[in-house]
Amino acid sequence: VDLGVMAPCDAILRSASEEQADLIGLSGLITPSLDEMVFVAGEMERRDLRTPLLIGGATTSRQHTAVKIAPAYGGSTVHVADASRVVDVVSGLLNPDRRPAFDSANRADQDRLRAQYAGRAERTLVSYAEACANPFRTDWEAADLPVPAFTGRRRVEVALDELKPFIDWTFFFAAWELKGRFPDILDHPERGAAARELYERATALLGEIVRDGSLAARGVYGFWPAASEGDDIVLREAPRGNAAAEPDAELVRFNMLRQQESSGGDRPHRSLADYVAPRDAGRRDHIGAFAVTAGLGVDDLVRRYEADHDDYHAIMVKALADRLAEAFAEYLHARVRREWGYGADEEFSNNDLIAERYRGIRPAFGYPACPDHSEKFKLFDLLDARAAGLDLTESAAMTPAASVSGLYFAHPEARYFTVGRIGPDQAADYAARKQMPIAEVERWLSTNLAASPGEAVSLAATGR
Repeated sequence: VDLGVMAPCDAILRSASEEQADLIGLSGLITPSLDEMVFVAGEMERRDLRTPLLIGGATTSRQHTAVKIAPAYGGSTVHVADASRVVDVVSGLLNPDRRPAFDSANRADQDRLRAQYAGRAERTLVSYAEACANPFRTDWEAADLPVPAFTGRRRVEVALDELKPFIDWTFFFAAWELKGRFPDILDHPERGAAARELYERATALLGEIVRDGSLAARGVYGFWPAASEGDDIVLREAPRGNAAAEPDAELVRFNMLRQQESSGGDRPHRSLADYVAPRDAGRRDHIGAFAVTAGLGVDDLVRRYEADHDDYHAIMVKALADRLAEAFAEYLHARVRREWGYGADEEFSNNDLIAERYRGIRPAFGYPACPDHSEKFKLFDLLDARAAGLDLTESAAMTPAASVSGLYFAHPEARYFTVGRIGPDQAADYAARKQMPIAEVERWLSTNLAASPGEAVSLAATGR
């Protein structure tokens, strides 16, 4: 029984009771939904339910399920990585002979994850002021700051055939619980036969999709003059008619977060703003941005398979669309590096691209280096992404689901990192920079807060 998106807790539990459901599943695509899952679990406990609770979705994890959700509910609470794992989990929960051992193993694993989290939480944080004083440093006078071939946004549509060489099949197999690198997994002594069968069916279906044109890959990207101001990255309108002129009015200000966990050494406390030349450096820098999807048409195709009771191909369509969207992001990043100049002489294999041996990064909002999904609203406005067929829900989940978006950084030493836990001092500063109530910031950053929600409010109220 599918209750759709943004279903309130009472509707979920009332429907589960009316349908005499064997299990309840919650899927979260965006960080704020994690808090709602904790609330649902607590409400199930309050109502003295013992229906198994399945947790899944892009923003969920085994650790968050163990640390935040499972303790709120006395019944079985199981994190399910993706749809391909459901059958095994449900079999373990509903089979009376298997359930005791399955539940015991799941609870033991969650106890271990909670112990790991407790150890991590004991790592000290430096103050936000100390973290800001220890950034990743660049000699901006000597820095190579390439100038892109154009500024502003451009629409892009790509034939699926062009994306096929960029597909990372390793993650496709992982989604079906077949662990191993592609193509080596095809010859694995134990998993090879299943992997070959899955690969043959997937490539056959992909061939049908390409021939029928049932999915479309479309997006938008661009470049803008940019400068860092503290932990903000400020994009400005490109000057018209005079390339030497100073950039015009501010277009958007992306607010970034900085690492605060003590490294115990001399490593910097990074922020993505460190990879953009400061305004007072006297150098002009640029930032790129993108939003792409390969999910246009997925819903119609899935409905066709579901109408034929073909859930296997319905799931496979979604998995292929996800891989095509990631392939689109890889394809476009290669194009961007050429148009930005510094990647003009690249000659990378697909394995090189998967290993990210190229210069530059493309972090996505909601991921470890910039975990605040709400910045995505600014990104979509900057790109006018909705005109290309992409959109955001009120909780910043992208639609279609098979979509990728983010920023492009050309800094030669830019790399991905995890912001990790932040203190209430940074949360308060971040809320001020975003001009957003602290309680709302804490909702978006609930998994990154080192302190309990509300502590940053106290800091702001006392002026600390």
